[in-house]
Amino acid sequence: MPFKAYFQDVLSPSPGTESGLRLGVILWHLGWSSVMLLGLLRLLFMPASPLVSGALVAMTVPGACAVILLSRDSPAWRQTLIWIWTACSVIAVLLTGGIAGPGATWVLSPIIAAVVLNQRRLISLAATLSVVAALIAVMMALWQGVRLPDPQESFWLSLISVLSVAIGLGVGLLPALRARVDRVHDAEDARARLLRMLTEQPHLVLCLDGQGKVISAYGEAPPGLDLNSLMSLGLSASAHAPDRLAVKAALEQASVTGRAEIGFMPHGAMDHYVSLSLRRGGDNRLHGILSDASLAHAREVTLEAARAEAESLNQSKTQFLASMSHELRTPLNAVIGFSDIMRQKLFGDLSPKYTEYAQLIWESGQHVLDMINDVLDMSKIEAQKYELSLESFDLREPVSAALRLIRAAAHDKAIEITSTMPVSPLPVTADKRAIKQICLNLLSNSVKFTPRGGEVALILGHTIDEVEITIHDTGIGIAPDDLNRLGQPYEQAGPAEQKAMGTGLGLSLVKAMAHLHGGRMILASTLGEGTRVSVILPVGQGAVLMDGAPLASPEAGSQATMRAAVNPLEDYTHTPESLTGFGDFVIRPPKS
Repeated sequence: MPFKAYFQDVLSPSPGTESGLRLGVILWHLGWSSVMLLGLLRLLFMPASPLVSGALVAMTVPGACAVILLSRDSPAWRQTLIWIWTACSVIAVLLTGGIAGPGATWVLSPIIAAVVLNQRRLISLAATLSVVAALIAVMMALWQGVRLPDPQESFWLSLISVLSVAIGLGVGLLPALRARVDRVHDAEDARARLLRMLTEQPHLVLCLDGQGKVISAYGEAPPGLDLNSLMSLGLSASAHAPDRLAVKAALEQASVTGRAEIGFMPHGAMDHYVSLSLRRGGDNRLHGILSDASLAHAREVTLEAARAEAESLNQSKTQFLASMSHELRTPLNAVIGFSDIMRQKLFGDLSPKYTEYAQLIWESGQHVLDMINDVLDMSKIEAQKYELSLESFDLREPVSAALRLIRAAAHDKAIEITSTMPVSPLPVTADKRAIKQICLNLLSNSVKFTPRGGEVALILGHTIDEVEITIHDTGIGIAPDDLNRLGQPYEQAGPAEQKAMGTGLGLSLVKAMAHLHGGRMILASTLGEGTRVSVILPVGQGAVLMDGAPLASPEAGSQATMRAAVNPLEDYTHTPESLTGFGDFVIRPPKS
C-alpha cells in the first residue's frame, strides 16, 4: 500500500484497516522522537550539560524502536516496546534530577504509549510500570547526591517534557475518541435501521406485560384493529367479546410456558381475523406479533364447511346404502327361496330347461345377496356402527367353515385347495363371524381369479401373541400400479371383464375387519404368478389352550402342522365327521 494511502487511513480510518492504524502508531512514535530531537537541537545552542542531552537522547530511543512494527508487529513485540518506554523514561528522569527534576512528567510516557497502542492489557502493564518508575524517581529525589539542571536548562526541559506528554496524550487519544464516536454513530444508525424496519414491516410487533397491557408497539396494525384502542385498553379488550377469555388464557399460557398462539376477531370488526404469536422474553415481558389472518381463516372456515358437507354426504350415502340393502334383501330372499324350491323340485318335477333356469336364478340371487351383505357391512364400518361380537373360540373352526363353503366353487374350476393348520386347538378372542368372512372373502377372490387347474393354499400360523392367516394362489396376479389402490372401498384391478365379477369390497372388508380387531392386512402379488394375502391378528385374551396348556412356540407350531389336500366334492360326502370334529375337513398329525 502506498504511503499516501497509509496516511489517509490514519486520518480517516475505515473498519478493518489494521495496516493504517499500525502506521498511525508508528507515526506517533516518530513524532515523539522528532520532538525530542528538536529539543536536543535547541539545547545544543545553549551550554547544555551532558546529562540533559542524554535524557533527550534516551527519550528519542522508544520512538525509533517503533519502526520495527512495520515488519514485525506482534503482541510480544508491543509488550517489549512498553518495557523500552519504561526503561528510557526512568533513565531520562534520573538524568534530570528525579521526581523533582524538569523531566518528571516522562514517567507517564509508558501509559501514553500504551494508550496509543490501544490494547487494554498493555495499558494495565504500562500503568504498573509508570508507578514503578515514579517510585524510582522519588527515591532519586531523596538522594542527596542528585544534581538538578540549571534554571535555563530546567525551563526548556520542563517545557519539552510537559508539551511532549500533553500533546502525545492528546494525539494518542484521538483514534480512541474517533473510534468511540464511530461506535456511537454506528449504534445510532443500527437503532435507526431497526426502528425503521420495525415501523415499516407489515405486522404489528408488541411488547406486553403479563396482564396484556401494551408497553410499546411497532409496525402496521392489522385491518380492523385500532392501534389507539389497543394501546389504551390493552390486548384483551381489543378482541371480540367471545374471544376475550381465549386471549387472556393465551397470555397466561405464554407467561407460564414461554409461548402461545391464538387467533381472534378484533372488537367491532367481525369480518376480520388476526393471529397472535406470543413469546416470553428474558425480562419476563411478553413479546408478540399481530398479523392479518383473514384470508387464511376464511380458507379454514371454507375447508371446515366443505369437510362437514362431505361427511354429511358420506353419511347420507352410507344411510342410503344401508336402507337400500335392507329393502332389497326382503324380495331377494323370496327370489332365492322360491328358486331353490324349484331347482330342488320339492313340489314336483320340472323340465330340464326350467330346472337350469331356476339354478341360474338361485346363483344370481346368491351373488346379489353376497354383494348386498358386503355393501351393508362396509356401510356399517364407514358409519362406525359395526360392532364386533367378541368371544373365545378355536380359530380353526371359522377357517375350516370358510374352506367348506368355497369347496364347491373350487371343484367346479378344478382348483386344488391345500391348507396347513396346527394340530392343537388355537384359541383366540375375536368376532367369529368376521373371521369367517375374512377367510371366505380371501378364498373367494383366490378361486375367482385363479385359472382352471390352479392351486390355492391356506396357512394358519401363530406366535405367542399373534395369529396369521395366509392365503396364496397361482392366479393371474396384480399389477404393481394396482396394489396401492386395492384395499380401498370399491377399488378393483384388471380388465373390465374381471371387474364385472365383483364390487371391489372384498379386500376392503378384510382390511377393515382386521383393523377392527387391532390387526393388519399385508398384500403381495406378482403379475402372472399369483397373489399372497396375510391377515395378522392379536390373540386377545384367549392366549391359552383350552386344556390350560400354553400355546406352542412358532417352531413347535410349524412342526405340529400338516398339509391336507381338499379332495373332489364327492369324496367329502364319505369322510366321517368323528375324525376331526370339523365335519369333512381331515386333520392328521405329522409323521415323525
